[in-house]
Amino acid sequence: MASIRLLMKKRKVPHTFVIVFFIIVIAAVLTWIIPPGKYVTEQVGDETVMTFHYLDELNASGVSTGSTTAEFHAEPQTWQVFSAFYKGFVKQGNIIVFILIIGGAFWIMNKSKAIDMGIMSFLKFTKRLERWKLMRKIGVNNVVIILIMLLFSLFGSVFGMSEETIAFALIIIPLAVSMGYDSIVGLCMVYVAAHIGFSGAMLNPFTIGIAQGIAGIPLFTGIGYRAVCWAILTVVGIIFVLWYANKVKKNPQSSIMYDDDAYWRKSAEVKEEELERYTPHKAWWVFAFLTAVLIVFSVLYPMTTLKIGNNETTLPLLPIGTALFVLLSVITLRKTVHYFVLTLLFATVYFLVVGVLGYEWYIMEIASLFLVLGIASGLAVDKSASDIAKLFLEGMGDILSAAVIVGLAGGIVIILQDGGIIDTILYGLSKSMGNMGKIASAEIMYAIQTLINIVIPSGSAKAAITMPIMAPFSDLIGISRQATVVAFQFGDGFTNMITPTSGVLMAALGVARIPWEKWVKFIWKFILVLVVIGALLLIPTVTMELAGF
Repeated sequence: MASIRLLMKKRKVPHTFVIVFFIIVIAAVLTWIIPPGKYVTEQVGDETVMTFHYLDELNASGVSTGSTTAEFHAEPQTWQVFSAFYKGFVKQGNIIVFILIIGGAFWIMNKSKAIDMGIMSFLKFTKRLERWKLMRKIGVNNVVIILIMLLFSLFGSVFGMSEETIAFALIIIPLAVSMGYDSIVGLCMVYVAAHIGFSGAMLNPFTIGIAQGIAGIPLFTGIGYRAVCWAILTVVGIIFVLWYANKVKKNPQSSIMYDDDAYWRKSAEVKEEELERYTPHKAWWVFAFLTAVLIVFSVLYPMTTLKIGNNETTLPLLPIGTALFVLLSVITLRKTVHYFVLTLLFATVYFLVVGVLGYEWYIMEIASLFLVLGIASGLAVDKSASDIAKLFLEGMGDILSAAVIVGLAGGIVIILQDGGIIDTILYGLSKSMGNMGKIASAEIMYAIQTLINIVIPSGSAKAAITMPIMAPFSDLIGISRQATVVAFQFGDGFTNMITPTSGVLMAALGVARIPWEKWVKFIWKFILVLVVIGALLLIPTVTMELAGF
């Protein structure tokens, strides 16, 4: 037995690239086994319905979809397993460019040593808090983990934070490692927390909003029970991360990322005496220029309307942000440029939230904002334009593997789409619901959404495909359409944290330098717990009278 265990330890796990390519091959094989088909929109009397047709039937009959005739092309995939890599890059181009820009911008900021200075100052602050008996009993680090996870879970629940976690991971992971944890804890504090909130969404417009709109339900109704679901899922997530974090804290070598985290530990080894406090004149010019720009925008957009669900609140957020930036910048520049760069970072986060909630910003705007952060950070620490360009390229090169894996993972979906089997899989699963009881039917809907999410991780795309089928079916079996939406949101969220077809997951793992196979080894049991909890939380939507259901 000892020799077998030794042999298992010596056996190397394939590289993440190899694993994902193997999944692409499996997807190609399935296109030879599963017949291609497609759901199309048809007009039946006064009602628009989604109907499924196999490829031969669809092209032979020329099914009408509005004013045009749909001709559907699909073929079994062979050599396309190689072209899928190129198509995957094209499909995931926005996320790939986002990763590269973020990587370059943060590399410039990291070279300023501002993050190191900030982490050291934060750790000193937490040490001072330990003088309080209550804080010692609870654990200052535990409080930090809880507060960060609550914040990101709320962001995921309210406005569907997902891609944004990629940037925040580069901030929180070094902090987690400096606190004595590993990169997995750092990624859990932002990415997992946000996706738990995404799964138990209260107001997420990209999932709840679209699903309820298609189902014909008043937008964001049923928020009371969804808030309960969010609270339960978030508490479970925090307990899990605290348990794992304290395990790693007691024995760092117990982490499966101990060897891989050498990169993060090395970057956290900067000593305080190595950080010279200074403020170059150029930093004041950067402050003056940014202040002028912010004043102009504050005059042009004095009021910002935040849209959260059906509620709208109008506030002078840009003028407030400008005033805070000016005040903090004057204070920090008098101390050291490192604190000024951190002020730039905090201002970036502030305007990111305002932009997303008030002006419907997405990846392009967020990437542009971080690019400004990188350039401003470089100029503030007295770097020349050429030096900034070189650092930006270094940062892009450092994070290139994360961008490549996102493109490769996108190839999985490309193969399934070009093979025309995604809708066929959905059709086969939906037929399995049959004549079952209400609870069983609701759970099967949940299972279908969970399985479909493995190949279609986009919540909005999956809502457009599945809700026109699930909503009318729920009427036939006497289940509230609201319950169908809950089944959709649970099925849409949990497996996002494990499926390699999720570009956001693969990007987050890439910037965290966590191999996908190690992440699966860590997260699968927790995902299973979440899936079970989701199944239990779905039962009251069928058996109880809930507000909005």
